[in-house]
Amino acid sequence: MADVRRAVRETLERFGVQPGDLLLVACSGGADSLALAAATQFEGSRAGLRVGAVIVEHGLQAQTTAVAKATAAKLAVMGLNPVEVVPVSVGTDGGTEAAARDARYQALRARAAALGARAVLLGHTLNDQAETVLLGLGRGSGLKSIAGMAEVTHEPAVTPTTSWLRPLLAIERATTEAFCLDSGLEFWSDPHNADDSFARVRVRNSALPAIEAAIGPGVAQALAKTASLVQADLDYLEGQAQLEIKRIVKVGATAVTIAVQELEGLHPAIGGRVIHHALGIFGGSPSKIHVDEVLQLVLNWHGQKELTLPGVRVVRQGDDLTLKSSKTLRPGAC
Repeated sequence: MADVRRAVRETLERFGVQPGDLLLVACSGGADSLALAAATQFEGSRAGLRVGAVIVEHGLQAQTTAVAKATAAKLAVMGLNPVEVVPVSVGTDGGTEAAARDARYQALRARAAALGARAVLLGHTLNDQAETVLLGLGRGSGLKSIAGMAEVTHEPAVTPTTSWLRPLLAIERATTEAFCLDSGLEFWSDPHNADDSFARVRVRNSALPAIEAAIGPGVAQALAKTASLVQADLDYLEGQAQLEIKRIVKVGATAVTIAVQELEGLHPAIGGRVIHHALGIFGGSPSKIHVDEVLQLVLNWHGQKELTLPGVRVVRQGDDLTLKSSKTLRPGAC
């Protein structure tokens, strides 16, 4: 119990909460989020914080309406206020897992903005982190996937802006279950967590045990440690890229201009990030293929015609690389 509370307390201290701040815990009723809610209420009350909760009801299982109602009652008894149950509609884009996640985060952002919450706390554990890293490795993803989830994440480019806190990334799932048992908190075991039709469940129930059987115990801990190490490197690279973005990327009403000579002189790890950011100003999440196509106009220039990418046209004009759109760009998009 002490480990979970300590993890929450240290994250709140690093984040810099102030007395009177409202924190919202995303709670499903499972052991991880229920332990997080209890620990946050305990630490928050000592620090003069207001602690509430949002229970997102995805409607994907018959019993989840009752689970959400029961969870809300438990949280209210603990002293969390406000406690809200938010039903959402889950689409199909990207599969059930991705669609449910998108719907959940959208609902949490909206309630955080409406209630004036300083941050939303999420119950991701060390085991979740390990699964995320392994999934990223299996998909051939870059550093962002291998870095897993960060303890603190801000979304300045998303409206409404939200800060996400994940205090339990160094806490194992068994510890949150023990916390609930020691506290007399009955938690819900989601049947979806045993459904092998979901990729994350296959990683949890098959891939990780197989790797541990092959190379020995401690794989989840090692993967989580890898994420932490990569996160530090990623933070540095992203910081350097942001400095270059401010220096060489100019945003107009409908176009973004980048100085080619300046871009040529950057390390590929930084130059690619500058291009990715510039493309992202026009919306969406640019792929590596699109970034590489734009870089060809810089590093392999021989008079090519303009590129037509989703939502943006890219043309090299002399010493300038210009990204154009028919849309008016929002002020401060850089």
